[in-house]
Amino acid sequence: MEKIKGFIEHIIYRNADNGYTVLNLQCGEKELTCVGFLKTMDQGETIEAEGAYTTHPVYGEQFRIERYEIVPPGDEAGIERYLGSGAVKGVGAALAARIVKRFGADTYRIIEEEPERLAEIKGISERKAREIAAAVYEKRDAREAMTFLQQYGISNTLSIRIYDHYGPRLYGILKENPYQMAEDIQGIGFRIADEIAARAGVHMDSDYRIRSGVLYTLMQAGAEGHCYLPQNILLRRAGELLRLEPAVIEPQLANLAMDKKLVIKRSPDPEEICRVYTASYYYAELNCARMLHDLNVSVNEEVLPAEEEAILKKIGELQRELDIELDDLQRRSVLESAKNGIFILSGGPGTGKTTTINAIIRFFLAEGMDIYLAAPTGRAAKRMTEATGYEARTLHRLLELSGVLSEESKSARFEKNEENPLEADVIIVDEMSMVDIFLFQALLRAITVGTRLIMVGDVNQLPSVGPGQVLRDIMASERFPTVVLERIFRQAGESDIVRNAHRIHAGDMLPLDNKSRDFFFLERNDVNVIYKHMIQLITDKLPRYVDAEPYEIQVLTPMRKGSLGVETLNGILQRYLNPPSSDKREYTSGDTLFRERDKVMQIKNNYQLEWEIVSRYGIPIDKGAGIFNGDIGTIVRIDEQAGEVTVEYDEHRRVTYLFAQLDEIELAYAVTIHKAQGSEYPAVIMPLLSGPRMLFNRNLLYTGVTRAKNCVTILGSRDTLRGMIDNNVQNRRYTGLADRIRELIP
Repeated sequence: MEKIKGFIEHIIYRNADNGYTVLNLQCGEKELTCVGFLKTMDQGETIEAEGAYTTHPVYGEQFRIERYEIVPPGDEAGIERYLGSGAVKGVGAALAARIVKRFGADTYRIIEEEPERLAEIKGISERKAREIAAAVYEKRDAREAMTFLQQYGISNTLSIRIYDHYGPRLYGILKENPYQMAEDIQGIGFRIADEIAARAGVHMDSDYRIRSGVLYTLMQAGAEGHCYLPQNILLRRAGELLRLEPAVIEPQLANLAMDKKLVIKRSPDPEEICRVYTASYYYAELNCARMLHDLNVSVNEEVLPAEEEAILKKIGELQRELDIELDDLQRRSVLESAKNGIFILSGGPGTGKTTTINAIIRFFLAEGMDIYLAAPTGRAAKRMTEATGYEARTLHRLLELSGVLSEESKSARFEKNEENPLEADVIIVDEMSMVDIFLFQALLRAITVGTRLIMVGDVNQLPSVGPGQVLRDIMASERFPTVVLERIFRQAGESDIVRNAHRIHAGDMLPLDNKSRDFFFLERNDVNVIYKHMIQLITDKLPRYVDAEPYEIQVLTPMRKGSLGVETLNGILQRYLNPPSSDKREYTSGDTLFRERDKVMQIKNNYQLEWEIVSRYGIPIDKGAGIFNGDIGTIVRIDEQAGEVTVEYDEHRRVTYLFAQLDEIELAYAVTIHKAQGSEYPAVIMPLLSGPRMLFNRNLLYTGVTRAKNCVTILGSRDTLRGMIDNNVQNRRYTGLADRIRELIP
């Protein structure tokens, strides 16, 4: 890194939220444009900075500041320049000149140690003297805090967050328990807190460190989809993280349980002995089980044969009216949904779920009932609307996401809840396999007893990205009426995508003779050849074949790492699908180069991120909050002067990200199969050459194939494909919802 020194001539732009700043720095005879996260800098101040020179395609040479220190000005002119810059409230250029003329080089000492003497100057009262001193103290405290935090290797961006959150208390936090920052401040996880603590001299076996490490281990397990960990696995994982023996860690579990941060539950599985939950995960499962029990009011009530006969008669009339023929399982689905408070409908592709949902909707409409349709994602809701002809909303919209985080769990807060429930007689939720335990809890809280809840999904799809496996656990509990559709209907059977999906599920090898019109296998065993054919398919062959844009064709891969993983593929595909040009601005964040017109994906739920929809004339016509894990959009603008990137998502929702928030998005020319849940693409390309056995399994292949609407192309090894079909081992998720349900409904 290079070093520079100068005084701040002018601040061109500053983002008030994250401190991203563009300024002019006078370095001797040379004036430099500098950029960086520089919240505590003011005009007129003198700084020493480290960083690197960069060349911006529009604004030319810039110096990107990575670290800096504000230093006293070297002369009286520098002091006057700072005081008169407007940085100190109540002091202008003329007053600054009088102060420096009176006190000279001793001005700073006078302000800090004898501020009452400022009243010696005409125009400064004792009150104003105190106000000037207080303004200088405040800025000095912030500067000293930033300098102090930099000693611990903390970046400017995180330093700003820490100071904004704690203020002067940060010194005590760093001294006593740096791990508190991992709980309080977004962007500081255990690993960063651990590095800071090590520099602060915290011992490896500190109680604070062990407790934070245990909670972090459970949080990481939640990111993998688990709701709990068996105690032995938790101790092993935490031991590896903390580099401590499990015996040293174990006593802290009881302490965390006493602090109500953990729940330790004896397991019905003798191999697990004890299950260890974070409190929020345990009570989410318990609350869901309790609310399902309460909504299941009709199950324990005897439905008289005459009433059942009347329902069946109405179903017969409905078939004649709609000119459809329901099979036995479909008729039973409509009957069970009419009889019960809770009903689950499952089945693979082409088994008639949509026809059944439509029949259920028409049955309840004929009864004069109000119906809400919902799905976990925007794409899934759009597909549900197109399939039924009735409006379907995302669950977040249905529940009216507020954009405010819950103080207790730091998760989403919804306007619809126990006190303000959904006013509907029937709620039908599609793609239930994608719903995690926390979203399900929020949904149940907004449903009153007496409202029917109908859950639809394919239990053989991959489970939700978030923690839990809600649909699978509810079905496994065997406490609620469930119908699994099995028959593949004739028109769906014409699609080899559907036929092959069922072959995969059954463990049967696929015909790879390429006689199909919508399912192709191209044996390619060289990575570079796969790259070449992938690009040809996306840019030339498939858009014409399926009548779609290249951006609509999706590459799905099992992995993130490796030559055919998401990270490598996105770099290659970006080069060919969105090459650099003079009319496209770029910005590099970490290891990722973002370019205008890039296809990107949101990779974490952000309930507070605001979006708006603007008309063709730039007038806002709708706004809201919340962008979610898996949402795909396009970069429409990069503004380096403002430190912002604007992305347009489905339904023309535009979101502006600060540069500091770019860790929430990544390139999406290729995405993992897991991230593609609930989506449907005109064509899917899957490169399958080699990978870990636990990942390359039947369930993953089935999910990838069923994402395609019109065409699937697999590029890779025949042996790998056969191995995935034969491998029915799935990564186990540690969830307890089924057990909680059985406890409440014997």
